[in-house]
Amino acid sequence: MIARDVILAWSDIVLDIAERAAEWNVPLYIVGGAVRDAFLRRPTKDVDMATPESGIKIARRLANAFGGAFYPLDEERDVGRAILDTPDGRLLIDVARLRGDLEADLRARDFTINAIAVDVRGTLNQALDPLNGIDDLTRKTIRRCSPTAIYDDPIRLLRAVRQAAQFGLRIERDTLHDVRAAAPLLKTISSERVRDEFFKLLALPKVGGALRVADSLGILAYIIPEIVPLHGLQQTPPHIYDAWEHSLAVVDHLMEVLAVISPARTDESAAQFTTGMLAVAFGGYRARLQDHLALAWADERTHRALLNLAVLLHDVGKAQISPPGIDGQRFAGYEIISATLTALRADALRLSGAEKDRLTLIVRHHMTRIMWEQEATPVNLHRWWRMMGAAGVDVVLFTLADYLGAVGTTVDQPTWLRLVGRAQVVLGAYYDDYDRIVSPPPLVTGDDLMNALNLKPGRIIGEMLDAIREAQVAGEIASDAAALTLARRLLDTR
Repeated sequence: MIARDVILAWSDIVLDIAERAAEWNVPLYIVGGAVRDAFLRRPTKDVDMATPESGIKIARRLANAFGGAFYPLDEERDVGRAILDTPDGRLLIDVARLRGDLEADLRARDFTINAIAVDVRGTLNQALDPLNGIDDLTRKTIRRCSPTAIYDDPIRLLRAVRQAAQFGLRIERDTLHDVRAAAPLLKTISSERVRDEFFKLLALPKVGGALRVADSLGILAYIIPEIVPLHGLQQTPPHIYDAWEHSLAVVDHLMEVLAVISPARTDESAAQFTTGMLAVAFGGYRARLQDHLALAWADERTHRALLNLAVLLHDVGKAQISPPGIDGQRFAGYEIISATLTALRADALRLSGAEKDRLTLIVRHHMTRIMWEQEATPVNLHRWWRMMGAAGVDVVLFTLADYLGAVGTTVDQPTWLRLVGRAQVVLGAYYDDYDRIVSPPPLVTGDDLMNALNLKPGRIIGEMLDAIREAQVAGEIASDAAALTLARRLLDTR
């Protein structure tokens, strides 16, 4: 195999790993995405390596050499994983036994841009590139490794869309044809593999473009079929798009809202009217909002991806309602149906129970009254946050994006200012007044009530505690004696 001299930007830890591995004088190659990322000058978080020797043994050796953790990923295929803590964060190193010789292994991969290798025993600026992946990277093209590459593993069609969006590439014509033709084969892939690849796509900073491509190729219909009836489903004002285009617009605007929160916020975003108002409103909460969005779900699925999935599913109930609804209002009551369908889709995608609960809570309450017409009294805020928990933060962000996705460029400035102001009030109750509004210190306990009022355990105890807590939030009581007096009055009334 001919080696090509190229400039590859390796991180210090990869250079250290290569230097140590070269000392062992064992055939070992850096392959796939790590080489691609080094060529594109992108940070490396995962390194795939291949060897004709035992992948598990070499992964264990790497972990021991750098004080990391080791896991046998796939004993049948002889794949091991070393996990190293570095100054730039955690680095995953997967070492696999070659499938045949190196060239055969590379030719059996998905795309030419991922079929490049570097021998750690030589210079790290020589690429072993049998399928001209370097040229495709230069031309910004995704090309299949073989005519059967997509059909050999249909999950690759979803990966093609993701990597095209992620790296700013275009999918070559024959590869695009195979992606479209093989879309029905996603039904033959395990739900877990489809979920994991789809969530990687949903986590992209510019996910809207990737979703549009996936939809146009018929891919999304096999992952979230509930969205199919939304195409062409017209909505009432202020919506200017059909239900599906509205969902895509909300995704775009949600990314704008999250960009305002991001540590990498630009002056340009802060200078625009809509995002500029958000920058002011979120000024005191950015760090805590960043922590909220940094939540990682099972198997490191990101919270950003879960939010985007909620957006895609939030209107699916509309397709199940025949207009006009109650009092002539189209789609009245669709949120409950959307939440039910969302829960079913969460099960189909094998999401965790916690992800399912958060997802359905966001969808069920995305039209929350507290962000619009309901008065933001301390008691109303208390009741809402008690019901929503941390999902309330997601709903606030969702509501802002949902409005922008409904009106497009026809933003009514007074409406937007009121909505942003309300978001600031609602978030303020959670972040600034949590102990006063959301969860004040209890004045009495259930045991106190049972002892003082000679009651047995039952629903009435919970009702009394709720009423006492709300009176405390409203500033009507502030002592245990006052709480017991209120409880006696409630008992007499009952």
